[in-house]
Amino acid sequence: MTDEGDGRADRVDVRERRRREIRDLVVAGGFVRAADLADTFGVSLMTVHRDLDFLQSQGWLRKVRGGATALPSAQFHGSVAERMTAMAQTKQQLARAAARLLVPGQTVLLDDSTTCLHLTREFAAHAPLTVLTNSLPAITALAKEPGVSLIALGGSYFPAYDAFMGLHTADSVAAFRADVLFMSTTAVTRGRCYHTSPETVQVKRAMMAAATRRVLLADHTKFTRDGLYALAPLTDFDVVVVDDGLARDEVRAMRERGVEVQVVERADPSGSP
Repeated sequence: MTDEGDGRADRVDVRERRRREIRDLVVAGGFVRAADLADTFGVSLMTVHRDLDFLQSQGWLRKVRGGATALPSAQFHGSVAERMTAMAQTKQQLARAAARLLVPGQTVLLDDSTTCLHLTREFAAHAPLTVLTNSLPAITALAKEPGVSLIALGGSYFPAYDAFMGLHTADSVAAFRADVLFMSTTAVTRGRCYHTSPETVQVKRAMMAAATRRVLLADHTKFTRDGLYALAPLTDFDVVVVDDGLARDEVRAMRERGVEVQVVERADPSGSP
């Protein structure tokens, strides 16, 4: 390789390292100022904005006036690590309840949500199953699971989601037909599911079209959030599984719309009966 080629490679390495460090700073601190990043890395403000644009396109953060944030909002759902720890026990209980809907021999579609990732622990008890998913953690968890035939849905990999997203993933889904889909959502507002990225909506809509039965898992906090991109009304799901932290008025409103709702009682964190 020529000296010029070596220099170009070095610049790419420096850029990638800077972007990783920026990503870590935003995720750790919740917010960073663009001017502070320019000072920290000794680069121009324009370079920082290019870095932030790239990281935003990958789902790591959201650009705001003066900098970038990793705090959840209608346009950003938060990091994978944050979502994995949020409402973890409740998500596990929702997954256990949803798993009772499984029938051995079914073909199952599983989305990239952290809620449905808990379902992977339940599949062995309902095997044999064929599972299709775009979630890399789910693929890893199920790769050596006895009784599970695994089909990985490829496409463009989005590190911030730890999943495959976009047009090619949606096209992959369309090539299959599943007995049941398990999925979650970022937000539920006025009886409709919303998400923070169009790529997510594209894949989830393809999954809904490919499934005979659709099951939505949503903890009660999802009903207090907003999302930017509309996915589908709750009436498009055959079953909605929620926890008892959801207001009774909200449950009643869903049932009045004709939605089948299963309410899961949350365990007492103190261990009391």
